[in-house]
Amino acid sequence: NTIKMKVSVIITVFNREKYISRCIRSCLDQSMNKKEYEIIVVNDGSTDNSLEIIDSFGDDIVKISYTKNRGLAYASNRGIRKAKSKYIVRVDSDDYIHEDLLKIEYAFAEMNQLDAVSCDYLKVDTNEFVLSRESAQDNPIACGILFNKDKLIEIGLYDTKFKLMEDIDLRERFDRKFQIINVPLPLYRYLMHDSNITNNQKKVNEYTKLFNEKHGKK
Repeated sequence: NTIKMKVSVIITVFNREKYISRCIRSCLDQSMNKKEYEIIVVNDGSTDNSLEIIDSFGDDIVKISYTKNRGLAYASNRGIRKAKSKYIVRVDSDDYIHEDLLKIEYAFAEMNQLDAVSCDYLKVDTNEFVLSRESAQDNPIACGILFNKDKLIEIGLYDTKFKLMEDIDLRERFDRKFQIINVPLPLYRYLMHDSNITNNQKKVNEYTKLFNEKHGKK
């Protein structure tokens, strides 16, 4: 009697040696049965010690590794395609999750036959001090969302042309056909730190333009 794999967690990593261990540990420490989910870690051309840290988890995780950086969209798509489960959840390599995230989002999705389930989150600093609680309904983020994998494939996964805002683009396309329902429980931990990728304004402007052209927005 084999236990069915329910959720695949996907973590893409590019030079996150300071945070990746905590991220993976939080995914391994889930209250969901170990045999019911898998953790796929995609090392996206890291040049720091991230790869050694990932390797130290051995067979507890599924590993994909590139020597050169391909970008979050490409790496995420690779992880999604490798996933064995009906649902996928992306966790950012510098963030971490509450032990019940998978169990609650999965139950909510299955019992209500949903396309995708998001949850609220806590913004934390580098010392794990809680800065604020945020509603994913009002301030959506890309991670901690349980997606039906087939529906993601149906909309064409992440657009690899986007090296930034790939999550906003994905969500735009997903929302046109499907629905993301939010569970108002703060199960995701969103780390605020200096090197948060969205801090680069020039890049943000460049990809905002690409996004607006693609979706016919002014």
